[in-house]
Amino acid sequence: MNIPNIDLPRIVVIGCGFAGLKFCKKADSSKFQIVLLDKNNFHTFQPLLYQVATSGLEADSIVYPIRKIFKGKKNFYFRMTKTRKIDSGTKTVHTNLGPLEYDYLVVATGATTNFFGLKNIEKLAMPMKSIVESLNLRSLIIQNFEEALNTQDLDERERLMNFVIVGAGPTGIELAGALSELRTHILPKDYPDLDIRRMQIHIVEAADRVLAAMSQFASKKSEDYLKKRDIHVWTSTLVKDFDGDCVFTDKKNLYAKTVIWAAGVKGDSPISPNFKRTRSERILVDEYNAIKGQEKIYAIGDIAQIESKTYPKGNAMLASVAEQQGKQLAKNFNRLAVKKEM
Repeated sequence: MNIPNIDLPRIVVIGCGFAGLKFCKKADSSKFQIVLLDKNNFHTFQPLLYQVATSGLEADSIVYPIRKIFKGKKNFYFRMTKTRKIDSGTKTVHTNLGPLEYDYLVVATGATTNFFGLKNIEKLAMPMKSIVESLNLRSLIIQNFEEALNTQDLDERERLMNFVIVGAGPTGIELAGALSELRTHILPKDYPDLDIRRMQIHIVEAADRVLAAMSQFASKKSEDYLKKRDIHVWTSTLVKDFDGDCVFTDKKNLYAKTVIWAAGVKGDSPISPNFKRTRSERILVDEYNAIKGQEKIYAIGDIAQIESKTYPKGNAMLASVAEQQGKQLAKNFNRLAVKKEM
């Protein structure tokens, strides 16, 4: 990787999401050598992926080059690579560019889509956790309406024009609203020969209300908004399967060619058999974000779970939480560098 060996402790950071980015910006690189690894050479503002998917924004509006962010930061190195394995015994990170030794390791790899073992859903549904997936969804939406315009089969036309969003969390709600805006303002102008009024948007949620992790007030306001926009809301409904034409649930079958999966995420950590993980693949850490049972290895952001009496299942997997953890861990490292307690 051509990383020089210097007389400073080396911190290897895996992942440039909100947590990893904030940590690298705030860590004092005059006291540490910082090496950032990421599979992409850009940072993505994930909260606006739904806007890219629905043509509200262009992709370059929500991505920014990592090298430009850290231009001029001394003792900082970025390498675009995938992390294959972590060997805590030898303090080595194995990547597709080769091995890299560390003095301290910060895992900030974020989360990935959780399909809960539904193989057909994983194969046929559209996730939305990356810029590529959002662009794929945008292309599929346009392709569907082009096909709907040309088909003589009325049932097929309706399947092409219908959308089923699985998961009524913030992502699902935002996406449903954005699709509704498309239906009202954009599609009738782009496809005047289609009866866009026949386009149906369904949002399916296993819990008994939308935005189940939030307050009752937020749930009620959100559901009222969705229904006002003529979006069909199916709560207390489990998705069982999808065959490419029909979504099978425990209540009603929904006919659509496009299923957007926003029903859950899980931790996306590199392979390490020694890390203690939760059922959702998040890494268990203490109040200092140190991985339990490990020495000089930390985890921050969506991949980390700090269990407490207030939050027995850990903090919410939000950008604001990730940034706070990255900032606090950098502050702790800076204190450590001047021989102060974390």
